[in-house]
Amino acid sequence: LAVKDPTAVERANLLNMAKLSIKGLIESALSFGRTLDSDYPPLQQFFVVMEHCLKHGLKVRKSFLSYNKTIWGPLELVEKLYPEAEEIAASVRDLPGLKTPLGRARAWLRLALMQKKMADYLRCLIIQRDLLSEFYEYHALMMEEEGAVIVGLLVGLNVIDANLCVKGEDLDSQVGVIDFSMYLKSDDDIGGKERNVQIAAILDQKNYVEELNRQLNSTVNSLHARVDSLEKSNTKLIEELAIAKNNIIKLQEENHQLRSENTLILMKTQHHLEATKVDVEAELQTYKHSRQGLDEMYNEARRQLREESQLRQDMENELVVQVSMKHEIELAMKLLEKDIHEKQDTLIGLRQQLDEVKAINMEMYQKLQVSEDAMKEKNEIIGRLEDKTNQINAAMKQLEQRLQQAEKAQMEAEAEDEKLKQEYVNKSESLQKEFSQKEKQLLQLETDLKIEKEWRQTLEDDLQKEKETVSHLRIETQEIINLKKEFLKLQEKNKQLKRICQDQEAALQELASKLSESKLKIEDIKEANKALQGQVWLKDKEATHCKLCEKEFSLSKRKHHCRNCGEIFCNACSDNELPLPSSPKPVRVCDSCHAILIQRCSSNVP
Repeated sequence: LAVKDPTAVERANLLNMAKLSIKGLIESALSFGRTLDSDYPPLQQFFVVMEHCLKHGLKVRKSFLSYNKTIWGPLELVEKLYPEAEEIAASVRDLPGLKTPLGRARAWLRLALMQKKMADYLRCLIIQRDLLSEFYEYHALMMEEEGAVIVGLLVGLNVIDANLCVKGEDLDSQVGVIDFSMYLKSDDDIGGKERNVQIAAILDQKNYVEELNRQLNSTVNSLHARVDSLEKSNTKLIEELAIAKNNIIKLQEENHQLRSENTLILMKTQHHLEATKVDVEAELQTYKHSRQGLDEMYNEARRQLREESQLRQDMENELVVQVSMKHEIELAMKLLEKDIHEKQDTLIGLRQQLDEVKAINMEMYQKLQVSEDAMKEKNEIIGRLEDKTNQINAAMKQLEQRLQQAEKAQMEAEAEDEKLKQEYVNKSESLQKEFSQKEKQLLQLETDLKIEKEWRQTLEDDLQKEKETVSHLRIETQEIINLKKEFLKLQEKNKQLKRICQDQEAALQELASKLSESKLKIEDIKEANKALQGQVWLKDKEATHCKLCEKEFSLSKRKHHCRNCGEIFCNACSDNELPLPSSPKPVRVCDSCHAILIQRCSSNVP
């Protein structure tokens, strides 16, 4: 005969004992009244069997003083794997009077049974076998298939309601011994067990329906919470879209204002150019007329040169002075030409900046059009989302109606169950008929529940899709906000460039006016110098009175001679002055020909 593995035999024995203890506990609870206390013997034997199952194959851990072998270590892992188990672990740690890890483990098992979640907690442990390998050997019951079978058997304990007092009980010093006498069968119990089996089947079905209703209620509440959160997010998105629309309208108005300002600036520059052209033409015409008069004067001067050859030496001395003045005037002309070239370069740079500003405005207008198209698409998506939310609300109302109908059917089934308990002895045949009818009703309810599960799955898929669309919309709104910031920055740059352009245009206008005046005065000076070559001053004896006021010259009224026309004025009549770069003081100018006047000593003054 082949020798069996002793660990496999131990696992099989423990599995059989677990089956017997769970079966006996459920049957005795059904006959006893379904609510159990801590003094109930089958319940105590169940906890003893569970301790033996959990202790099978435990690794011995070395501590500081001795070797430690308890089941509290693997049960503490449930807190990390299953978040709902944190309350049990915290309450076990806070219980007074528990000094050993074994006492904490016994208290944990009792609290898990009262919560009806022992099967869920142990299922999480069995799934994570990598973590269990730290506490159990490879041949332990919790590491093999027998552990999964025991977890499946524990699901049936959800039928039982247990009211256990853990606080005052001495769990550290209890002795875990299995009482096999409770599991031995007698002949009297065989007939009553068949009835108990039928009653247990009915009650199990009832409890199954109760658990399904509880799960449905929890799922409906979670769906309500999700729908509320979606409605809140939709309202927030609608408000953000309204704000974005208002901002886009404001940006469009600002863009129109900028365009109108650009057009006004262009019109003003065109008017300034036309006005300057007209002024230049008028100045050319006046220059031509003055040139003709100067030619005539030049001919007359030649005649006077032939007649007055005696005064040539005096004129040569004056010519030396005039040559120095010419050099100074040429230097001033060169400086003015340099300034003109520099200002032309600045004008070219300003025109380039204006072109760049125009290109930036065109790009911003294109971005605004793209953002408007995106906003239209988002409005359509929001409409679709609202339709979907309405459909979800309608489906939720249908689910609530179906739940109400299921609750009514459940209440009716409970009433019928109470009647069946009272009249079971007299009406066994009628119970069988009604039982068959209830089975049909249960089948119908199961089909309805399957349909509702499918509806729920479809609703969850729709909700996930809506969440994805909402996330896309949020990303797009953030992009719109970034575009707004860029647009505001570009507007500020545009305003700064406009200010710089206006300042530079004003400076150019002032420089152009000064240059035109200086050019005209320099040309007049050159022509006057050419005309002076053939003219001769009047003699002091002949020039005794001013030509304009006809008063006699004296100390207060000094003589001023015109280089161009040769006339003599007093200082009171020649008030016109012209600033020159070569002289620190302004120079007096003739009233008739605008030439420079030279001061002469009068004959009456020594």
